[in-house]
Amino acid sequence: MKTNPNSSLVVRYRVTSPRLPGCSRHLAFANLIALIATTALYAAGPVAAQEWKPARNVDIAIASGAGGAADRQGRQLQKLLLQVVPGIPSITVTNKPGGGGLVAWTSLAQHGGDAHFIATLSTALLTNQILGVGQLRYQDLTPLNILMREYVVAWVRAESPLASIKDVIERLKKDPASVSFAFATARGNQNHIVIGMIAALGGHVDVWVGTPGGALQHMQSGAARALGISAAQRQEGKLAVVPAFREQGIDAAYYAWRGFVAPGKLTAPQVAFWDQAFARVIRSDEWKQDLEDNGWAEDFKASAETRKHLDAEYGMLTRMLADLGLVAK
Repeated sequence: MKTNPNSSLVVRYRVTSPRLPGCSRHLAFANLIALIATTALYAAGPVAAQEWKPARNVDIAIASGAGGAADRQGRQLQKLLLQVVPGIPSITVTNKPGGGGLVAWTSLAQHGGDAHFIATLSTALLTNQILGVGQLRYQDLTPLNILMREYVVAWVRAESPLASIKDVIERLKKDPASVSFAFATARGNQNHIVIGMIAALGGHVDVWVGTPGGALQHMQSGAARALGISAAQRQEGKLAVVPAFREQGIDAAYYAWRGFVAPGKLTAPQVAFWDQAFARVIRSDEWKQDLEDNGWAEDFKASAETRKHLDAEYGMLTRMLADLGLVAK
């Protein structure tokens, strides 16, 4: 009896099996050995077929310029993937700004079936499609994961007379045309959505709206004060000093999400590799520190769950952007 170590299949044979008519004992034995070998390979095949790992450099495309939240995300993950995931030969990071991420994602789509190319993923992939920016659809790509939630912070310069989000609302009511919001990076993105939530009460005001990571550095230097954050409740850590909009009577709760996406037509083994790789990353102490430093909230979703999340978000964002008058209802 012989057993394939990679399979539960057991092959039994006796050398004294009856010979086929016209065959010598040696030929019958040779045929039997060939049959056993073929059976063993067949049993081992599915195991081998499930394995994939990068055979060359992995390229991470950053869907923005240097210094922003997506850039910090991509470069942190470059470091952590190399640290905690064995077998990746090398990783390069390439900034591809333009079109609210469209340049990076369009370039990524040209590498169909090649899991050596991945890119940062954000809400703009969906809002671009809703707003008709370019021809790329989120369904043309393979979602790999969502790693974290990213709330939106409204902040002003330290010397601003605006002390709270309630002060902003009062200004909006009295003179909506006298001041303005500033935000980045694309029309219809998460920052624009939160602006709409606040501005719906009256107009525009001199308030910067952006990512917590961008605000924290200015808050810690004393150059800025945060007026509020779009979380449903006050956050922990470095953001604990920032009141939620809801605490101040403003029902503006919303979060964006960040993760990674790959070209379309990836195989199940390729997706499985990245699922396992990023699962290793989020368990690391270094990643937990990155969350704290950037004001991110952990919210890991693997590939299959991310696909469902994108489908649901697309419907919700379509309705929200229609309410803001950015798309036809």
